[in-house]
Amino acid sequence: MIGWDAVDRADGMAGASRLDARLRTVRAELVRLGLDALVVTHLPHLFYLANLRASAGMLVVTPADVHLLVDFRYRTVTTELVAAGAGPSGLRRADVDGSYEETLRRVASDAGWKRIGIEADHLSVRRWQWLEGALQAGITATVGLVERLRMRKDDHEITTLRAAGERLGPVAAHVLDRVAVGSSERELAAHIEVALRDAGFERPAFETIVATGPNSALPHAHPTGRRLVAGDLVVLDFGGVHHGYCVDLSRTVCVGRAGAEARRLHGAVRAAQAAALAAIRPGIRASDVDAAARAVLAEHGLAEAFGHSTGHGLGIEVHEAPRVGRRRVEGDAAMADSQDPLLAPGMVFTVEPGVYLPGVGGVRIEDDVLVTEEGREVLTRVPSELRVC
Repeated sequence: MIGWDAVDRADGMAGASRLDARLRTVRAELVRLGLDALVVTHLPHLFYLANLRASAGMLVVTPADVHLLVDFRYRTVTTELVAAGAGPSGLRRADVDGSYEETLRRVASDAGWKRIGIEADHLSVRRWQWLEGALQAGITATVGLVERLRMRKDDHEITTLRAAGERLGPVAAHVLDRVAVGSSERELAAHIEVALRDAGFERPAFETIVATGPNSALPHAHPTGRRLVAGDLVVLDFGGVHHGYCVDLSRTVCVGRAGAEARRLHGAVRAAQAAALAAIRPGIRASDVDAAARAVLAEHGLAEAFGHSTGHGLGIEVHEAPRVGRRRVEGDAAMADSQDPLLAPGMVFTVEPGVYLPGVGGVRIEDDVLVTEEGREVLTRVPSELRVC
């Protein structure tokens, strides 16, 4: 694992300025909430705010500086990050020799923080209870503080995601040429993952899905030894990580021949995706995009065959905010609004309606979309018409 984003080896201080801009927004929230510090434990947030990719670590953001708590494995890369100007300004490293919790207690005691925020969504109850008893400070739960910031990508993130989306095109072309009667799901999945690395991706963004025949009716099917036969619907769902950012693509093809039912299902899903894409623009709710897809599938008598959300946010994680699904009615209006945000320029998410008929098969078509000032930009430009392989 690279300890910090290699892009910034060439970027120099530009990397630091990006991180500083993100931290200014976090610090404004600290002031609003009356906090002396925010303890960041969600590892993707360490990458977002400090440019460090690690399997362990803590970041503490204060109004004046940033403390990065790392163990022996990440001391060298943290030193390199600071020396290259690829970390945030004012970064202080705190070495963890025992546990992260004990080190945090020492740093907090030395600094004299009185009100400390923690990421409630990413801390276990047991860890929270320990911190509450160990820290000589008030503990405040924060929810979605960094996630809200991450929803709108900055110029660097958009450039990275555009490049990643373009790289999926050759991968799709390579894989579609290998779909044939007699191939197995596992064999095709292996070809996809080799093609992802050949295209320059660091790794797959998730476990590749190749679902054929009746297995294609399972939205998250795992590749099996099943071999393709003529007439099968084949769902191919794959993605890659490029400089720490995830992209995701799905296409559905037929093997040997396409029957009337396969054409009907594919045509309905393609029309639903087109309607959802056409709905995307700043100022509408994410749920409006979902509703546009569902309306088309309902017209085709397939409303009950579409059970998942129309899309999910993309970025450092392959599933992040915003969620593009039905508007949730439980809870108060403020909670509903936070879970169903207004679309804004810089948001990136998938649009992936699908239909699944047990015993028959399924169809899913997925692309990655950037919300722009004028509407939207599709980042994955791969033909979506029904292909017979």
